[in-house]
Amino acid sequence: MVDRRGSGNDGVPVPPWRKSRKPAQLRRQLSQELIVSTGLRVLDAEGLDALSMRRVAQELDTGPASLYAHVAGKDELLELIYDRVLGEIELPERDPSRWKEQLHGYATEVHRVLRAHADVARAALATIPSGENSLRAGEFVFGLLIEAGMPPREASLAMDRLSLYVVGDAYEGSLHYARMRAAGLDQRTYFEAFVGQINDYYRTLPSHRFPHLRDYADDLIADDGEARFHYGLALLLDGIEARMPKARAD
Repeated sequence: MVDRRGSGNDGVPVPPWRKSRKPAQLRRQLSQELIVSTGLRVLDAEGLDALSMRRVAQELDTGPASLYAHVAGKDELLELIYDRVLGEIELPERDPSRWKEQLHGYATEVHRVLRAHADVARAALATIPSGENSLRAGEFVFGLLIEAGMPPREASLAMDRLSLYVVGDAYEGSLHYARMRAAGLDQRTYFEAFVGQINDYYRTLPSHRFPHLRDYADDLIADDGEARFHYGLALLLDGIEARMPKARAD
């Protein structure tokens, strides 16, 4: 008697010339939330240049056309991703009496969040703050400066310059991160090599034309990116403090 038990229907085995079929996988229901989460994952892993509607669609196992019912295009996707990232920022209750301390904490927190997401700072440079989290951050800084006594017009300029500094510094860091990734180096090895080349180059400069750059090369490269960020931030906050009405009156 032939044993007809097997993997086919009703105990009939599948003939060897037929290809086995994988169980059909249910596609996830597309939504703006899912598309933005997937886009952020691509950006974090591969950088901004790799991000596209087609790349996100590929990750979601669908066609690019299906994404446009939820996101207008790459520009809107970038705005939504940036706003999603800003949602990670933790903001305290505004305290005008501690405005300088709070602005320092805010700028440091934004810098930390942006640096944690590869090239997202690059997208921020071309994004107009209009999302929920962008507006939340803007209201915090603008309101803090106004409540501390700065006229709204000047508070607007101070907020703009502070934001540009933080985003610009984070973007510079993302450029180094991209080079590190391309070279397959860890952060310490990369910066030791990068800074070492700068030091060696400056020491070869003709002393009669560039005496200060040559003689103080060690001082030029002495501080790391974190120290330089906080130094620049202190300069900005000191400048804002000097323009506060109370400081002028004193």
